[in-house]
Amino acid sequence: MNRAAPLLALAAGALLIEGCVAALPVAAGAAIARQRFMQGDHDGDAPLPKPPPGTLTYLGPGDGTAAARMVTVPPAMQYLYGSGEAAAASLQAYRALDTYMIARASDRSIGHEVKSVVLAPGATFEEPKFADCGEKPLAVVFDVDETAVLNLGFEADQAKRGGEYDQQRWLRWEQTGQAQVAPVPGVLDAVAIARQAGVTVIFNSNRSVDNAAATAAMLKQAGFGDVAYGDTLWLASAGEHGKDRRRWAISQQYCVIAQVGDQLGDFTDLFNATTPDVADRRASVSAKNVEWLWGLGWFLLPNPVYGSALKGSFNEVFPNHKQWTDPADTAPKPVPTPASTTNGSVH
Repeated sequence: MNRAAPLLALAAGALLIEGCVAALPVAAGAAIARQRFMQGDHDGDAPLPKPPPGTLTYLGPGDGTAAARMVTVPPAMQYLYGSGEAAAASLQAYRALDTYMIARASDRSIGHEVKSVVLAPGATFEEPKFADCGEKPLAVVFDVDETAVLNLGFEADQAKRGGEYDQQRWLRWEQTGQAQVAPVPGVLDAVAIARQAGVTVIFNSNRSVDNAAATAAMLKQAGFGDVAYGDTLWLASAGEHGKDRRRWAISQQYCVIAQVGDQLGDFTDLFNATTPDVADRRASVSAKNVEWLWGLGWFLLPNPVYGSALKGSFNEVFPNHKQWTDPADTAPKPVPTPASTTNGSVH
């Protein structure tokens, strides 16, 4: 059964109700260094208490060399990889993408101009300009990790071992973890709808170009079909973190009508060009030349597990003027009364 068919019909019906939307110029894409903040709970050989919610008893690799210990699943992982709420948020983003892609493809089919969502070289948030589309074929660009696939195997290993992110272990995961990923809820239907609407599906990832064959095999095994490195699969060269160079190369061949990611760097390197404080970075997504792009070419998925979002001191995240103190903490404390006695007994 073609799961995308009813969604395609539903999205097309929404367009008939709303009318065909004129294409809007939108900005797109970039990347950031992977930062991970995950901590396991290692109890060594101590007796194991009853596991609290979100834990499992890990018995080691199965060869008897590792003692049983308690492993806590970090709350961020519980949310992204285990919750219905995260699945619903992803489905919601991808349903919006479905409708948007059909609208842009419909615009092109009736001769309306369609605009790129990729910021051109030299563009700024104050003076945005976009890559030229002309008559280039339409495309949608997806990030890979936690946008197209959930890296369940790697994150399970990370939760069990704890500690900081290890780049060399990640590279080994790229090479060998093809079977331990799962497609993000909604993404396979979105890919099917894109292709049915004549929109080329492209992946732009900061996975290593040295593992291009393994990444292509992983995407095929996860249900995305065949991809070709340098055309529908773009990966990072050694030392490369941003995605703009690759976006501009993609825009030489395609009119990119939408981009999907889980971090701000998946939409433009401008978000990572400087190191603003937490408040300024948060405010940047609401700037007048940016805020209208969300849902109109930029589609963001949740990722509380790793990345550039995970930063900020207490006072940066909670500004002083917004901090609250429970009145009960400052109320005068009652003065204890002396104990009374009756018939020599203390009550």
